[in-house]
Amino acid sequence: MSRNLYYTGPPKFIIRNIMNSTTLPQEIQNLTRGRFADWLTAHDIAPYRADQVFKWLFVHRAESFDQMTNISKPVRTLLAESFIIGRLKIARTQQSADGTRKYLFELSDNEHIESVLIPEEDHYTLCVSTQVGCAQGCAFCMTAKKGFVRNLTPAEITGQVLGALKTLGPEERLTNIVLMGMGEPLANYDNVIAGLDTICDGDCGLQFSTRRVTLSTSGLVPRMAPLGLATTVNLAVSLNATDNKTRDMLMPINKTYPIEVLLEACRTYPLSNRRKITFEYILMAGVNDSEKDALRLVKLLRPIKAKVNLIPFNEHEGAAFKRPDDAAIERFKQILHDRQYTVMTRQSKGADISAACGQLAADIKKYGSSPD
Repeated sequence: MSRNLYYTGPPKFIIRNIMNSTTLPQEIQNLTRGRFADWLTAHDIAPYRADQVFKWLFVHRAESFDQMTNISKPVRTLLAESFIIGRLKIARTQQSADGTRKYLFELSDNEHIESVLIPEEDHYTLCVSTQVGCAQGCAFCMTAKKGFVRNLTPAEITGQVLGALKTLGPEERLTNIVLMGMGEPLANYDNVIAGLDTICDGDCGLQFSTRRVTLSTSGLVPRMAPLGLATTVNLAVSLNATDNKTRDMLMPINKTYPIEVLLEACRTYPLSNRRKITFEYILMAGVNDSEKDALRLVKLLRPIKAKVNLIPFNEHEGAAFKRPDDAAIERFKQILHDRQYTVMTRQSKGADISAACGQLAADIKKYGSSPD
């Protein structure tokens, strides 16, 4: 498949590219339902057919156009000539002692990404990647060591969800999606928005409620307000420090968008009623886990509709940081709780298979020599 047909720009670009292209067909899942309706109109086909085709793709999960029996044969033929129905290949799967599953997806250009299926009390949450590697360079994250390779397409973003769904048993329910895997979602803004459009399409897409979808950002400030206007998915901000010197060291993006700029963007972020921004705070022993840090965090977040997710650092090979002891974690949490913040300590799962927060690297060598 030709890589130059990837959806890497505004929606009109891909429509024009497809309509004028003389190269091989591209993945139909790179289009939103609205853009596909535009394509149909340009080919003198009733745009309502977009609803039918998307239901086949994402509700019934058809793998060929021939399966779309309520579409006329001439239209199916045109679709088959113009598009392919892509599916990501699960190259390897690992399962943790706690039930977490980590999928290694092989992309069509032989790159790899990881997604993590996390068991909850009565459902699953899927942690989805948005880039191959990452350019943010956060000091505590294994993905950063890979560097940035490329953005994922909308088809590759939704393909992780489709791939995970295919592995579920009849009694297993995937209800929550978090864009917290490899990459910075807002650095791949257009493709992520297109992917979310399909993930949250309640009629013809993957039918996830926006209340059960969360996007996590390291703080790419110029894309935050547009995100809030484009979608009502939950926003999580990876903060991890209460002063610029420490955050500069942990997260280089802070040198461009320092804490005060980031928090102002959070204060003015367009939130739906009763929604709050989740601030993710990775606790690292001797770095950002003191009582003074906790009190500064209270003061910083006071003007914002906020809740806090504390994440004890997940130690990994070569890491320069350590997890605080339980007493330090509890003390930090109690300071926030006493000041009326909603605060949770995330019990990271999948650490034994390097599937916990900050541990994704898509290192195929760690999966063994053969697929499951």
